[in-house]
Formats: sequence, structure tokens, C-alpha cells
Amino acid sequence: MREEQKERALLLGVKLNDGEDFKKSMEELAALSEACGMEVVGTITQNMDRQPHASLYMGRGKLGEVQDYMLEHPVDVLIFDRSLTPSQMRNLQNILDCPILDRTTLILEIFASRARTREAKLQVESARLQYVLPRLTGMHKALSRQGGGSGVANKGAGEKKLELDRRRIEKRISELRKELDRIAKERETQRQKRQGSGIPRVALVGYTNVGKSTMMNLLSKSEVFAENKLFATLDTTVRKVIIDNLPFLLSDTVGFIRKLPTDLVESFKSTLDEVREADLLVHVVDISHPGFEEQIEVVNKTLAEIGGSGKPMILVFNKIDAYTYV
Repeated sequence: MREEQKERALLLGVKLNDGEDFKKSMEELAALSEACGMEVVGTITQNMDRQPHASLYMGRGKLGEVQDYMLEHPVDVLIFDRSLTPSQMRNLQNILDCPILDRTTLILEIFASRARTREAKLQVESARLQYVLPRLTGMHKALSRQGGGSGVANKGAGEKKLELDRRRIEKRISELRKELDRIAKERETQRQKRQGSGIPRVALVGYTNVGKSTMMNLLSKSEVFAENKLFATLDTTVRKVIIDNLPFLLSDTVGFIRKLPTDLVESFKSTLDEVREADLLVHVVDISHPGFEEQIEVVNKTLAEIGGSGKPMILVFNKIDAYTYV
């Protein structure tokens, strides 16, 4: 049986003088694309001293270079390293006439393909609908593209997005919020019961793919899904662990990443409550990653955004066997 051909993705990015490690950001975009089942066939970047072009993200000359590239090489989808505004998405679609995704949409696609529990699926759908709503025109081709890619473009919530008009999407968002509020209340009741038990609560936090779930399995002797890929697990898991006659509740949470979409963080609010209400945070770090220091900063920044900073924290360096000494 012939293997299904992967979608061919061209990556596009604008480097600004804002202190960001642009190279690592683009490398991570490539990893995200591959995690979404795509094949990266090329990268085109542009240097800018100011903010990206207000209406086009890139300059017209650079977009002409993109068009020339597509004439010479087969490209199924264009992926931009930053979140695009509704007007940028619409204008780029008109000029380039090719399915377009931005970094946020790509992360949402991966989340949709990874979500397993009903709560996680509802959270991802809610975040995606809120992001897609103002971008319907520009994202039409990207959401309906055919090919070997995975995620919401081909299954789950994504199958019906093209037929939804603005009113139906808003209605669906309202339904999702009510259902998530109901689940959040149930989760809060469960947390209060655990709190009443007096057992300390410990939460594993860290960048995506640093080995939190593997550590969870090791400490709790359980079988939480773990795999060496970005966002392998999105669902919070809580296990009772006893070490040296000391019992505590250990929770594994969704991994963080730079430029994590705000809507997605908000949608996972109830899940991240495990972090906010933990007595101790165990920050797992992939010491073998060349950008581990920056990943630590991203995690600390995200913790501050969700109200999880200032808690007692243990820094745990993982994957030491893969560390390369310089």
C-alpha cells in the first residue's frame, strides 16, 4: 500500500530587532509543522527593523519572492511564524492564492489531533473557533485543504468549520463555554475533596516534550501516555504517589511553548488550575536541548501569566543522558 503523501509546507518568518532568538523560533516552527504531519520544503525570511508590515506581514518584494518560489517548487501550504491579523490573513490569501496557516493555527491543529478526553477536545474546539471567527475569509482555503496533514483540518471539530457562518460559530462557542463551565465545576468539586484530605499537591510543569509524562509514569508507577513529540499529551492526569512514607497528589499538565496562543491558555484555564492550586511545582527541564535556558524563561513567563508564579519550585534537569558537553 502506497504511503499517503505529506503536505508540503513553505515556512515564512520576519526577523525583528526585539531580542527574540529568531533562528530557534523558525526551527521550532519546522518541528511544529512536522508534528502536524507536514513536510517542510523550504524557508523564506525577511529582516525588518520595525514591526511586520501592517497589512501584508512581509514586504511586497519578499512576497514576490514567495510567488517565484511557488512557481518553481510544489507547495501545498504556507506557514507564518507569527499570528496573523484578520486583515493580513485576508490580504495574503488574495495575493498568494495558497492555503495559509499561522503559528497559532498550527498549534491548534496539533492540539486537536492530540486531545483525548472530552474536556480537552472541547477546550481546543473553543479556542480554535474563537481564533478562526474573525479570520474566516482568509483561512477558508487553509481549513478546506486536502492532503496528508493531520489535525482539525481533516477531522474532529475542523470538518464542519467551513460550513459554519459567523452566527453558527458564535452559537457553538456559547454552547462550548456552558459545557466547559459545567466540567470546570465538577473539576473544582474534585479539587476541593482532594484539598480536604490534607494531602499535599505537586504539579509537573515545563516546556513541551521535556519528559513530564515519562517522569509521571516513573514516580507514580502508572502508564500515562508519553511519546517523544511536541504536545504528546494535553490532558491533566492526577495520581497519588508515596515516597518515603510521604503521600502526595502528583499532576501532569500540558506543556508550554513560546508564543502560546492566549485563547488557548484561556481555554485550558480549568486544566491549569492544577498548577495554580499546587503546593509545589516541579519544573522539568530538557537539559539536552540547546535552548534549555530560554525554555526555562518561557515556562516562568507563562506561569506568571496564569497566576502560578511565586510557588515553591524544584528544578529538575531531565534527559541528562542526551546532554552533550561542550
